[in-house]
Amino acid sequence: MSTDPDTDIKIFSKPLSSQGSSVLMGFPGSGLVGSIALQYMIDQLEFEQIGSINSKYFPPLAMMSKGVVNVPVRLYEKGNIVSIIADIPIHPNICYEVANGIMNWLEPFSVREVVAIAGIITNEPEKRVFGVASNEQALSRIQDSTIILPVGSISGIASSILTECRIRDIAGYGLLGETINAPDPRASAAAIEVLKKMYDIDLDVQPLIEQAEEIESTMQKLAEQVKTAETMPKKEQLPMYG
Repeated sequence: MSTDPDTDIKIFSKPLSSQGSSVLMGFPGSGLVGSIALQYMIDQLEFEQIGSINSKYFPPLAMMSKGVVNVPVRLYEKGNIVSIIADIPIHPNICYEVANGIMNWLEPFSVREVVAIAGIITNEPEKRVFGVASNEQALSRIQDSTIILPVGSISGIASSILTECRIRDIAGYGLLGETINAPDPRASAAAIEVLKKMYDIDLDVQPLIEQAEEIESTMQKLAEQVKTAETMPKKEQLPMYG
């Protein structure tokens, strides 16, 4: 069990089982791309939960499953892959503190690389995955499996994580799934396909695609209901009888 009493970011975890691990991070953001992708990987590949992260900065929210409270930011491990996944968004004002706290904790384990998975809103149907890296040398690892962003900016916790990687000379990658501003399992599946190539993972994403179809069908029905409600005559326009 490891914590740093001098920081407001508290990490309660077993030590990583090996040096040189790859760390994947998914926090809620556009399309929930990173959160959905990593939770699916964790469930399907049966990662072991090794710890959790807490902070006075986090919103007072805890998720529950079958009556059991789950810590909103958790650490998992399988082999030499570590996953950090969150159920809560990280406010922009504390992104530095959270990113710095996580990277400080990881430092003794000499991690090989860090991958932040997030979404980028384009409202296009392709579900491409855009890639960025913390330095030019690292770009070669993802240039064949992503579309390298030539210019632009990244915001939120992913940007803070990648900035810390740049400062600390750690290979850092951002996988940005093309998404809409709604839960988007298709974008998450596309990001997983990139991870499969990077880490030679055997993982079927078809169940995630089927989940996307269910969500899309539900959203379509809701849109039709809203459209129908909007076309109904207002109360003052209704004819009067009697």
